[in-house]
Amino acid sequence: MFLNALPFFGKGEGMSSIDRLKDADGHISKENIVKVIPYNDHFLFVDEVVSLEKGKIIAKKRITGREDFLKGHFVGFPITPGALIVEGLGQAATFLARYNIPDHEKKDVLAYKIRDAKFMAPVLPGDEMTYEVVSQGQMEKLAMMQGKVLVGGNLVAEAFMMLAIVDREAFRGKHPSKP
Repeated sequence: MFLNALPFFGKGEGMSSIDRLKDADGHISKENIVKVIPYNDHFLFVDEVVSLEKGKIIAKKRITGREDFLKGHFVGFPITPGALIVEGLGQAATFLARYNIPDHEKKDVLAYKIRDAKFMAPVLPGDEMTYEVVSQGQMEKLAMMQGKVLVGGNLVAEAFMMLAIVDREAFRGKHPSKP
């Protein structure tokens, strides 16, 4: 199958710089996650990376009940929006893609395509989501990832993602932000 034929791009430099962020148990804290992906607390949907290797990442996010998005989504019965569940899965996938990119600091990793997203159960306040993402192959400018989200060991969502890998300076120069 085509996906399995894709090679992994990159070895060494990108991985070793991220490996240095792991604690003694191999976990990566939120404080170190933001050193790798360009997010902060306002839109970060990964609290901790618990396992990271070339082809797979396991990360976690707890929904505390204090999140602003819960105030207006299913009022009276707050549930985490499916789009934000996929966003968290995408952030974990981005982290995995960066792990395999030499000089990942010079790249932006962007959602290119999301397909087959399915939601099997709601994610409620107090739930901890576990993102499991497996690389289906990665080249210089493209990564393909299969991800699933579990709560208490039960599958609550899944999606297939294609990520574009672009030169940061060129991309941001072409699309300057506006105040």
